[in-house]
Amino acid sequence: MPMINSKITVSLPQEKRDVLKSELGKAISILGKPESYLMLGFEDNYDLYFGGNKLTKGAFVSVELFGGENPEACNKMTAKICEIFEKELGIPGDGVYITYAGYKNWGWNGRNF
Repeated sequence: MPMINSKITVSLPQEKRDVLKSELGKAISILGKPESYLMLGFEDNYDLYFGGNKLTKGAFVSVELFGGENPEACNKMTAKICEIFEKELGIPGDGVYITYAGYKNWGWNGRNF
């Protein structure tokens, strides 16, 4: 079960959320995960600062995975997320920061996977 949580400096109208949902749903296969288990979260109009400066167009994306992370796949996923955010939101790749974390224990419905 993957979770992608995005904190984004720009406004996200529903139609953009729907496009991001669809594009990230396709992209999650890069990490060997199915869209049917993908959870997404979006926080728009979020204040992000880097180096003491407020980012006008930026995003912090957290990708959490059940199991381990594959560095090569994560590198490809980073490229894809940057591509999606630039195309759909006008956020350049140098304004997108992404972390990856893998978990051995992930609970759902009263038990762990």
